[in-house]
Amino acid sequence: MTPAAFIRLSAPACGQPTQPSRTTWQHGGVTAATHSPLFPQAPDTADAVLEGLDPEQREVATALHGPVCVLAGAGTGKTRAITHRIAYGVRAGILQPSSVLAVTFTNRAAGEMRGRLRQLGAHGVQARTFHSAALRQLQYFWPKAIGGSMPRLVDRKIQLVADAAAACKIRLDRGELRDATAEIEWSKVTQTVPADYPYAAAKAGREAPRDPAEIAHLYAAYEDLKRDRAVIDFEDVLLLTVAVLQDRHDIAEQVRSQYQHFVVDEYQDVSPLQQRLLELWLGERDSLCVVGDASQTIYSFTGATPDHLLDFRLRHPGATVVKLVRDYRSTPQVVHLANGLLAQARGRAADHRLELVSQRAAGPEPLYTEYTDEPAEAEGAARRIRELIDAGVPAAEIAVLFRTNSQSETYEQALADAGVSYQLRGAERFFDRPEVRKAGIALRGAARFGGNDSLLDDAVDLPSQVRAVLSGEGWTSQPPAGSGAVRERWESLAALVNLAHDFAAARPGATLGDLVAELDERANAQHAPTVQGVTLASLHAAKGLEWDVVFLVGIAEGMMPITYAKTDEQVEEERRLLYVGVTRARERLHLSWALSRAPGGRPNRRPSRFLDGLRPGSTATVGHTGTAAAGGIERGTRAGAPAVRRRTQRTPARCRVCGRTLADAGEMKLMRCEDCPSDMDEGLYERLRAWRAVQAERSGQPDFCVFTDRTLMAIAEARPDSPAELSRIPGVLSRKLQRYGTDVLAICAGQEGMEGDGSD
Repeated sequence: MTPAAFIRLSAPACGQPTQPSRTTWQHGGVTAATHSPLFPQAPDTADAVLEGLDPEQREVATALHGPVCVLAGAGTGKTRAITHRIAYGVRAGILQPSSVLAVTFTNRAAGEMRGRLRQLGAHGVQARTFHSAALRQLQYFWPKAIGGSMPRLVDRKIQLVADAAAACKIRLDRGELRDATAEIEWSKVTQTVPADYPYAAAKAGREAPRDPAEIAHLYAAYEDLKRDRAVIDFEDVLLLTVAVLQDRHDIAEQVRSQYQHFVVDEYQDVSPLQQRLLELWLGERDSLCVVGDASQTIYSFTGATPDHLLDFRLRHPGATVVKLVRDYRSTPQVVHLANGLLAQARGRAADHRLELVSQRAAGPEPLYTEYTDEPAEAEGAARRIRELIDAGVPAAEIAVLFRTNSQSETYEQALADAGVSYQLRGAERFFDRPEVRKAGIALRGAARFGGNDSLLDDAVDLPSQVRAVLSGEGWTSQPPAGSGAVRERWESLAALVNLAHDFAAARPGATLGDLVAELDERANAQHAPTVQGVTLASLHAAKGLEWDVVFLVGIAEGMMPITYAKTDEQVEEERRLLYVGVTRARERLHLSWALSRAPGGRPNRRPSRFLDGLRPGSTATVGHTGTAAAGGIERGTRAGAPAVRRRTQRTPARCRVCGRTLADAGEMKLMRCEDCPSDMDEGLYERLRAWRAVQAERSGQPDFCVFTDRTLMAIAEARPDSPAELSRIPGVLSRKLQRYGTDVLAICAGQEGMEGDGSD
């Protein structure tokens, strides 16, 4: 899971305009984003919650009934819109706080949502990640559904995968071990069992780190090892929760009686498994609000797909669709570049792109810089950052973003050489740091027994009390020289000192006990104070964050798009990743690339193709010709109106022998439990295997690319006698039915069925 980020205190939240009059919006005026209070008071009334929202955001906030889909471009205030929606519903008495479940994908995003809801006076609303919500339900219902104690949850599965590889006598280096672990995670969120992995990976175009059969063997050994050690992983949390809700209707109804309204953030990143869990939470209801942007789909390698977002109107014809395109984050110059990137895109996500409209005053044009080599590029970025800081730009408002984590070290060294402090995005969460934990204990003790503490004798106000207490934990008025762990610890303590100043300014008369209570609430919400230092982060880790100044480095062919992006879909995801990077910048954007990797190397690199036609002196490539979507509101069709047919709720698959609900994909394919008796025709199964071997040899493919063993077993058990019956067997897709159907039906009828040539 992605660790929580450090949330800014001094700059405006994304999409937070001033409170405009209605005439401002009616006349098309643009209202700039303003600085929000550090510790805002909750709105007095429900109507006050709506103040300051633009027309589209207000529509989101007041659309409290029926399905709602919010298509929100980068920087358009989606989190603001959905948190105000929840708060308005709660404050107006329409939504009971305990009946609302808001889910997102990272602890940071969930923490930010909880923090905003708290500021809006919407206490008691659950805002969690999918895994966190599922884990709470699984822990609560385990004794009732399964009995006994729930298996231990492992935080990191990579050591288990290493042990499984050793048991299989498969030697993996560190990179292969990481990639094999990712393949297992992908398999589980797409509900692929070990036996089906080779076929599923080939179908999805995945590049396995080893032979797919080896990965399948390793995956099976990993699952066996977990059972032997009585542990589960994070994907199991979702799988087991889905199984419990499918199999125990009484438990499913209990969950549904608790949660009546659902909000899903970053819906473009939902996996098939998460979508299935959401369907089980909802049941037959449609009180659902989803928010996302197909142009920010950058996690497809984990099983995420924007199809659920793009198909929302098909599943819910009555849905209200609101498009947010007013960009409050970035200047027109940054927005122009972002729109230009997507204008050249192809594919389904490009067909649904949003044309952003900046609401900010003009700023500087993006800067493009070419360097001779990567060290020179890092030194150039560090030099410009030093100049910006000297000119008054806070270090915390500057970020260096790169494609891979391996690029970080060069920039760490360059910034250290330039005397610039930095923080690595992806390190442990702020409130989990040892020095922050110790500081919290010290502050709590001082709040209780401060009257007997000589350290506080000369402390006349809250900030001086905090400085006095933290001086005993290593804080000094001047930062330590250099970088490294000592500097990082000092930065953490300095962030607490700065927070105390802001808190005292916002709440005169606040005590040390009040500050400790504020820290407790922030820790629960993972709402961290600002740590002063330039942020170094990968583009993936930067999702959801923003800075005044962003340096996008290494924007060269082979790195952007990355060299292993081969297919059109993979290349388009790389374009979207760069789009995410561009839209992190509020005011200044620097893009750079190096002609060679090392000094003296061959200068054979060229700038990324994604910048063609956008950077000065380059020629545009032929790209997408469709029209981008404008902002606005679309009402869904109502009862009785002709509409696209809504996809019916999928009924649980049940064993045809004992009737138990099936959760395992392999069991679903057979339509029976693994342990239930089989009525398979063994002779038919062997004839099908012999036929498959011939087809595989003719086509030059592995056997599983024709049909997997499980599919052949299902055919031998069902013994279909028509194309319709054969098509109902999981694993027999339309393409395979057309290609192999005649042969298979002939074999099932007792004929040889070897006439087909296996060609398309």
